[in-house]
Amino acid sequence: MTRPMAPATTPGNPNDRASQFVPTVRRLFRRLVPRKIALIAVLACTVTSVALNAIGPRILGWGTDIIFNGVIGRDLPAGLTRDEAVAQLRAEGRDTFADMVSGMTLVPGAGVDFSALARVLYLALAIYLVASLCAWASGYILNIVVQSVIRQLRTDVEAKVHRLPLVYFDRHQRGDMLSRVTNDIDNLSQSLQQTISQMLNSLLTVVAVLAMMVWISPLLAVIALLTVPAALVVTAIIMRRAQPHYAGQWRHTGKLNGHVEETHTGHELVLAYGREDDAQQVFDARNEQLQAAAFKAQFLSGLVMPMIQFLGNLNYVLVAVLGGMRVASGTMSLGEVQAFIQYSRQFTQPLSQLASMVSVLQSGVASAERVFELLDAEEETADPVDEQIVADPRGHVEFDRVSFRYLPGQPLIDDLSLTVEPGQMVAIVGPTGAGKTTLVNLLMRFYDIDSGSIRIDGIDTRRMSRAELRSRIGMVLQDTWLLGASIRDNIRYGADIIDDAAVIAAAKDSYVDRFTRTLPDGYDTVLDEESGNVSVGEQQLITIARAFVSEPQILILDEATSSVDTRTELLIQQAMARLRADRTAFVIAHRLSTIRDADVILVMEDGRIVEQGSHDDLIAARGAYHRLYMSQFAAAVTE
Repeated sequence: MTRPMAPATTPGNPNDRASQFVPTVRRLFRRLVPRKIALIAVLACTVTSVALNAIGPRILGWGTDIIFNGVIGRDLPAGLTRDEAVAQLRAEGRDTFADMVSGMTLVPGAGVDFSALARVLYLALAIYLVASLCAWASGYILNIVVQSVIRQLRTDVEAKVHRLPLVYFDRHQRGDMLSRVTNDIDNLSQSLQQTISQMLNSLLTVVAVLAMMVWISPLLAVIALLTVPAALVVTAIIMRRAQPHYAGQWRHTGKLNGHVEETHTGHELVLAYGREDDAQQVFDARNEQLQAAAFKAQFLSGLVMPMIQFLGNLNYVLVAVLGGMRVASGTMSLGEVQAFIQYSRQFTQPLSQLASMVSVLQSGVASAERVFELLDAEEETADPVDEQIVADPRGHVEFDRVSFRYLPGQPLIDDLSLTVEPGQMVAIVGPTGAGKTTLVNLLMRFYDIDSGSIRIDGIDTRRMSRAELRSRIGMVLQDTWLLGASIRDNIRYGADIIDDAAVIAAAKDSYVDRFTRTLPDGYDTVLDEESGNVSVGEQQLITIARAFVSEPQILILDEATSSVDTRTELLIQQAMARLRADRTAFVIAHRLSTIRDADVILVMEDGRIVEQGSHDDLIAARGAYHRLYMSQFAAAVTE
């Protein structure tokens, strides 16, 4: 039966998601902790790079002093000491100039000391070169760390998907899940790469530059620090307002991807029913929601940078004015003021970089929340530690007072009991929604029963591992699923190790060999994405061949002939008859002509078995099966 869609997990209010910002960031960094040695190397390289870059302006300030001292000293009378030159300037009434000279280190009458200047420039070049190498090493190691974390995250997500119960996939759009696994993880990777490096560098730069500024002039350092509280307040306010919109951006991205995947998968039906306009309207609506959320997020986060730049420019003006006054008074040298101005720029620059990282960080955290939601989803119940294995597999199946429901409060199967002997063919019929497919899903443990037990060869399926259980069962479904691989590989998919001879034998038994040999590449023919180079019936025959090679003790055939022509149906029936030989088989069929030779026919209605018996016995009983049969063959019987 068609599974009901359980209530989807609602995203909730965006502000609720925003409250997970700090826990999500902590969780991300916990994933970085195992790479602590590499992170220590990143920190060491970054500290070295930042420290050297912080020293650079001070070294260049020495060069500026050498040039400025030489220019001023050349115009002073030679043969005097600096103090004598200052006294002479004061005697001439040039007190301001005298104050400036008194704070300089110069030799009156001497020009620029180019040898000293060269040494300073060589030192600055070496410092910046080593700083660049350390920065490169830091980025290189960090890239290894981040990609390692993301690789492990992808591995965890892939493993998680295989541990999720089928009900999870019932509740979530496939496109949204794909978006979490691909788009969100890629966005998180880029965010981590940018934010960790930039934020670490910026924070260390702020500390190093502040230390240098205090060393040069505590007064000017205090003035520069006035911009920090304002910058932090502005950034915090904007982050709080922008985060909900980033969460909404990635939520709407998942919804849009879900719609696109859905309409593209069913594109032929969309065209057949003329629903292109409806599909386009849904796309436009979700696209507009995504655009609105993305615009608000980017607009708000984009306000941070201009505000920080304005505060930085204001700080620059104050430093330049006060620094010029102190040079004129002789309390600071021109090189010190030049270095301080550079430091003030370097001080506001990391604040601007941190502001620019806000949007990247918020986007990455929003994606991380979606990925962690998937990782935190409730998993299938664990396999038993002391699992049991069927020692003598025969295919005996027993349902003992089984009850199950997809949704609480909506009973589907209640108190169902059934015994199937080894080698029997059991046909399950009934109206749509009667519970036919649910019955075999419970046998496969795609869902766990609410009460009762299902036993195979005397062992409760809940005492068996799912891998052990499913290795003994082969399925041929109505909807074929084939890999984008060769026909040989598609057949071989049913068993771990199988040679070509077994593949060909299974292909011959299932009539796949007949059409495969007519293809240009034979068994090496690669099926395209939609398996369009073979017909629907041929696809079904390949799935039957796949079941052949798995050699199951129990076989499930779920409407395997419902979508093929009469001739292909005959081939499929013959192939399935060979496949059923000496195996316990459950056959779900709407075409009652295909199950007349079944050992037992179960008639299900509303999750209950209302009749069971052979075809002749059920026809003679003139009950539910008789009504179903007559609804299909009334005309033929009349004739």
